[in-house]
Amino acid sequence: MSLFNLPLIKLTNPDASLPGLFLMELNNGAENRFTIQFVSEIMQALDYIDQTLDNIPEEEAQKGGALITTSQGKFYSNGLAIEAAMRDGDAFYIPFMKMLSRLLTFRLPTVAAINGHAFAGGCMFALAHDVRVMRSDRGWIAMNEIDLGIPLMPGMAAIVRCKINQPGYLRDCVLAGQRFKASDAVAGGFVDKVVSEDQLRETAMQYAKQMAQKARGLSQVIHLLKAEMYRDTVELLLNGGTSPGSYMQAKL
Repeated sequence: MSLFNLPLIKLTNPDASLPGLFLMELNNGAENRFTIQFVSEIMQALDYIDQTLDNIPEEEAQKGGALITTSQGKFYSNGLAIEAAMRDGDAFYIPFMKMLSRLLTFRLPTVAAINGHAFAGGCMFALAHDVRVMRSDRGWIAMNEIDLGIPLMPGMAAIVRCKINQPGYLRDCVLAGQRFKASDAVAGGFVDKVVSEDQLRETAMQYAKQMAQKARGLSQVIHLLKAEMYRDTVELLLNGGTSPGSYMQAKL
């Protein structure tokens, strides 16, 4: 059931028997590059979900809920619109990091159904979810900033560090820009399951419905648990600024 449509975002309820279940489809062209408008529309969709959850009757709220994000085609997301990011600076990066923080601590369990490549900002967006399901036949997940000659903002580095926490994988991801295929990402612990393309959404739905039970009542408990679990990352996303390495200069 269609719920909320914007030019770049489509939000539906894929199962009428579970009104707290949401599917967010990303639709910003072939590559789903993050722009200021795209980030704004994702935030608007999350606002809509929040408002909807607050108005679900108690009996239905006891069924819980979850959020799945996905897209179609070759890319889940090819990262930031680099030229706009370089041009707009803080006006671009600060809303992007705020959106990552919102998703990282969202009050529902979240599942990324990674339909294709997830590069740079697209990788960060996927990592902000609780669970990641990736198709087996197409798609890499990677942080390629080193190849672009662009340092990571403190909060952006933090979200990668908190989800890719095996030292060798983190090194290869950030300092080598390695493109991980789905099976390698599972081995590294930052993708949960690899499935064929035709099983991607179904598998994401299975994870979402299983996890939805932990959101019974649709309260803020999951949000608060995540906020403390990822506290260091959230603080850097919201308050770490946009000057990589500045903490070192202050201590020299």
